[in-house]
Amino acid sequence: MEIDLLSLPRPQRYKILVSLVVPRPIALISTLGANGVMNAAPFSYFNVLGEDPPILIFSADARASGGAKDTVRNVLETKEFVVNLVDEAIAEKMHGCAVDTPPELSEFDLVGFTPTPSKRIKPPRIADSPVSFECRLHTRLDFNTRDVCIGEILWMHVRDGVVDPGNHRRIANAYHPVGRLYANRYCRTRDEFQLDNSEFAAQANAKSAVREF
Repeated sequence: MEIDLLSLPRPQRYKILVSLVVPRPIALISTLGANGVMNAAPFSYFNVLGEDPPILIFSADARASGGAKDTVRNVLETKEFVVNLVDEAIAEKMHGCAVDTPPELSEFDLVGFTPTPSKRIKPPRIADSPVSFECRLHTRLDFNTRDVCIGEILWMHVRDGVVDPGNHRRIANAYHPVGRLYANRYCRTRDEFQLDNSEFAAQANAKSAVREF
């Protein structure tokens, strides 16, 4: 099957891309509007991009009626936002935040999330989230129908017991994030496995030694 992606209407492009590139991490982004209303919305066009500097990226399409979504508008106005990660415990409330709500209604109130002050920025983080990244907008790319935002991570909040303070890695079975598939379908991440590439490394080293000789 060969597909000329650019020849497909936009809805069909979306369906095929999001149903094949799975699972995707979820950024539950909290922002603060100029009217003082706290906003929270999930985005799965999201990932971390690097550690030096620590940056992440998310993108959002425009509203069907035109204009930027509340999250993007707030980010562009304040240059600040919080990326809250999503585990199984808050998955249902996260999905509730995807409802299209009027600007004067806070998703915090709609689904029952608990706001708590951030350390470096004004938008609140979600206390219910196991991990939150306070971010400052670094770069915005405007594609007319889509905004791509790169944020610099200024501060992290991690629930006690999630990260080993000795090796700075996630403690197994202490944090169970969910991934986005498509539509209202999600997946759990409890089924982990390890891989060993030592055999391939040995082969590569052997061939490298032959070339050097």
